[in-house]
Amino acid sequence: MNCALIFAGGTGQRMNTKTRPKQFLELHGKPIIIYTIEVFENHPDIDAIVVVCLEDWIPFLRKKLIHYDIAKVIDVVPGGATGQESIRHGIDALMPHAGEDAAVLVHDGVRPLLRPETISDCIRSVQERGSAITVTPAIETIVQESGGMVTNVIERQACRLAKAPQCFKLTELEAAHRKAEADGLHDFIDSASMMRHYGHDLYTVEGSPENIKITTPSDFYIFRAFVDARENSQIFGL
Repeated sequence: MNCALIFAGGTGQRMNTKTRPKQFLELHGKPIIIYTIEVFENHPDIDAIVVVCLEDWIPFLRKKLIHYDIAKVIDVVPGGATGQESIRHGIDALMPHAGEDAAVLVHDGVRPLLRPETISDCIRSVQERGSAITVTPAIETIVQESGGMVTNVIERQACRLAKAPQCFKLTELEAAHRKAEADGLHDFIDSASMMRHYGHDLYTVEGSPENIKITTPSDFYIFRAFVDARENSQIFGL
């Protein structure tokens, strides 16, 4: 069984929108979160989806899931005080439905341009190696600095940017969350950091450059350009 855990719990402060969180901003009348969910909904190897959502927006999302005929979402659960806690809520919702060998793909609700091929590659990597961290090559030089001074210039060829989905065996991710809670650790920045902390090997899967996280207004315009380009290619056969 392959599950998607989609995190849509952020408030989107960098988007400068006062009307609604960024994951519910609309393009052509459809919220960003629905674009994201549909990538997993339409993938033949995804069996179940859980969405972690801002509690006040759960009724709105449930209505949209019905409107867009989303069938694989088995639950929508409220987020927690941190991203780590929110993902734990999603794991708790998935556990009763998943078998011992289930894979879970943890994905940002505001990464709607994920390619189906990346999902397939991630599932294969979890089956064969136990994990899959989606990455893209670093296209600019990365430096380390301290006090305004560059202390190290890192070889670009050795660097990758970690994206999403980040994928693991569900039982192993759940166990890592239990250990983190027992150890009083509540501030892991993502699932990859937690799993590495607890000794799991992390394997990379090369993703596509357009798999951007929509965080700022300029990201939204890039998203719109990609969607419009895809629609034009279907209409005009480009």
